[in-house]
Amino acid sequence: MKASVNWVPSQAGLAFEGKTETGHTLKLDGNGEGLSPMESVLLSVGACSSVDVVEIMRKARQTLESCEVELSAQRAENPPRIFTEIHANFVVRGQDINEKHLKRAVELSTEKYCSVMLMLNKAVKITTSYEIR
Repeated sequence: MKASVNWVPSQAGLAFEGKTETGHTLKLDGNGEGLSPMESVLLSVGACSSVDVVEIMRKARQTLESCEVELSAQRAENPPRIFTEIHANFVVRGQDINEKHLKRAVELSTEKYCSVMLMLNKAVKITTSYEIR
Protein backbone atom coordinates (compact mmCIF):
# COMPACT_ATOMS: atom_id res chain seq x y z
CA MET A 1 0.00 0.00 0.00
CA LYS A 2 1.31 3.42 -0.90
CA ALA A 3 0.08 6.96 -0.37
CA SER A 4 1.36 10.52 -0.43
CA VAL A 5 0.53 13.64 1.52
CA ASN A 6 1.19 17.02 -0.04
CA TRP A 7 1.17 20.40 1.61
CA VAL A 8 -1.29 22.81 0.01
CA PRO A 9 0.28 26.25 0.54
CA SER A 10 -2.21 28.79 1.82
CA GLN A 11 -2.34 31.79 4.11
CA ALA A 12 -3.21 29.54 7.07
CA GLY A 13 -0.37 27.25 6.11
CA LEU A 14 -1.40 23.82 7.43
CA ALA A 15 -3.65 22.31 4.76
CA PHE A 16 -2.69 18.96 3.22
CA GLU A 17 -4.06 16.60 0.61
CA GLY A 18 -3.57 12.88 0.97
CA LYS A 19 -3.74 10.66 -2.08
CA THR A 20 -3.72 6.87 -2.17
CA GLU A 21 -2.26 4.71 -4.91
CA THR A 22 -5.84 3.91 -5.93
CA GLY A 23 -6.42 7.60 -6.64
CA HIS A 24 -8.63 8.49 -3.68
CA THR A 25 -7.98 11.81 -1.96
CA LEU A 26 -8.58 13.24 1.49
CA LYS A 27 -8.15 16.83 2.60
CA LEU A 28 -6.61 17.25 6.04
CA ASP A 29 -6.01 20.43 7.99
CA GLY A 30 -3.92 21.33 11.02
CA ASN A 31 -5.67 24.67 11.59
CA GLY A 32 -9.11 23.34 12.49
CA GLU A 33 -10.60 24.42 9.17
CA GLY A 34 -11.07 20.85 7.96
CA LEU A 35 -10.70 17.25 9.07
CA SER A 36 -7.70 16.93 11.40
CA PRO A 37 -5.33 13.97 11.19
CA MET A 38 -6.53 12.71 14.60
CA GLU A 39 -10.17 13.01 13.56
CA SER A 40 -9.34 10.92 10.51
CA VAL A 41 -7.81 8.23 12.75
CA LEU A 42 -10.97 8.15 14.88
CA LEU A 43 -13.18 7.91 11.80
CA SER A 44 -10.95 5.11 10.50
CA VAL A 45 -11.59 3.14 13.69
CA GLY A 46 -15.33 3.44 13.13
CA ALA A 47 -15.26 2.72 9.42
CA CYS A 48 -12.96 -0.29 9.71
CA SER A 49 -14.98 -1.89 12.47
CA SER A 50 -18.32 -1.08 10.83
CA VAL A 51 -17.25 -2.90 7.67
CA ASP A 52 -16.65 -6.00 9.78
CA VAL A 53 -19.90 -5.71 11.73
CA VAL A 54 -22.02 -5.27 8.59
CA GLU A 55 -20.31 -8.18 6.80
CA ILE A 56 -20.60 -10.50 9.80
CA MET A 57 -24.26 -9.60 10.32
CA ARG A 58 -25.00 -10.22 6.64
CA LYS A 59 -23.31 -13.63 6.81
CA ALA A 60 -25.53 -14.37 9.82
CA ARG A 61 -28.51 -13.50 7.58
CA GLN A 62 -29.50 -10.53 9.71
CA THR A 63 -31.57 -7.94 7.85
CA LEU A 64 -29.80 -4.68 8.60
CA GLU A 65 -31.36 -1.37 7.63
CA SER A 66 -28.59 0.77 9.13
CA CYS A 67 -25.40 0.54 11.14
CA GLU A 68 -23.95 3.59 12.84
CA VAL A 69 -21.01 3.69 15.21
CA GLU A 70 -20.91 6.54 17.72
CA LEU A 71 -17.29 7.23 18.64
CA SER A 72 -15.85 9.09 21.59
CA ALA A 73 -12.18 9.48 22.42
CA GLN A 74 -9.99 10.91 25.12
CA ARG A 75 -6.58 12.39 24.33
CA ALA A 76 -3.50 12.95 26.45
CA GLU A 77 -3.27 16.48 27.84
CA ASN A 78 0.36 17.01 26.83
CA PRO A 79 2.16 16.41 23.53
CA PRO A 80 2.16 14.04 21.92
CA ARG A 81 -1.64 14.22 22.35
CA ILE A 82 -2.28 10.57 21.54
CA PHE A 83 -5.59 8.86 22.11
CA THR A 84 -5.69 7.28 25.56
CA GLU A 85 -9.22 5.86 25.27
CA ILE A 86 -11.69 5.21 22.47
CA HIS A 87 -15.25 3.99 22.88
CA ALA A 88 -17.31 2.72 19.94
CA ASN A 89 -21.06 2.26 20.38
CA PHE A 90 -22.66 0.36 17.48
CA VAL A 91 -26.28 1.26 16.79
CA VAL A 92 -28.07 -1.01 14.34
CA ARG A 93 -31.56 -1.00 12.94
CA GLY A 94 -33.26 -3.80 11.10
CA GLN A 95 -35.89 -6.46 11.16
CA ASP A 96 -35.71 -9.09 13.89
CA ILE A 97 -32.05 -8.39 14.72
CA ASN A 98 -30.67 -11.10 16.97
CA GLU A 99 -28.73 -9.53 19.86
CA LYS A 100 -26.48 -12.59 20.12
CA HIS A 101 -25.38 -12.15 16.49
CA LEU A 102 -24.72 -8.44 16.99
CA LYS A 103 -22.71 -9.05 20.15
CA ARG A 104 -20.60 -11.65 18.34
CA ALA A 105 -20.08 -9.37 15.30
CA VAL A 106 -18.78 -6.55 17.51
CA GLU A 107 -16.52 -8.95 19.43
CA LEU A 108 -15.08 -10.49 16.26
CA SER A 109 -14.38 -7.09 14.77
CA THR A 110 -12.72 -5.77 17.92
CA GLU A 111 -10.69 -8.88 18.75
CA LYS A 112 -9.90 -10.43 15.37
CA TYR A 113 -10.67 -8.47 12.20
CA CYS A 114 -10.49 -4.67 12.51
CA SER A 115 -6.87 -3.89 11.68
CA VAL A 116 -7.19 -0.27 12.80
CA MET A 117 -8.52 -1.21 16.24
CA LEU A 118 -5.99 -4.00 16.63
CA MET A 119 -3.13 -1.68 15.68
CA LEU A 120 -4.22 1.01 18.16
CA ASN A 121 -5.15 -1.45 20.91
CA LYS A 122 -1.50 -1.74 22.00
CA ALA A 123 -1.47 1.91 23.13
CA VAL A 124 -5.13 2.86 23.53
CA LYS A 125 -7.85 1.48 25.79
CA ILE A 126 -10.62 0.57 23.35
CA THR A 127 -14.10 -0.35 24.56
CA THR A 128 -17.28 -1.15 22.68
CA SER A 129 -21.00 -1.38 23.24
CA TYR A 130 -24.00 -1.98 21.00
CA GLU A 131 -27.71 -1.33 20.78
CA ILE A 132 -30.57 -2.39 18.59
CA ARG A 133 -33.06 0.35 17.82
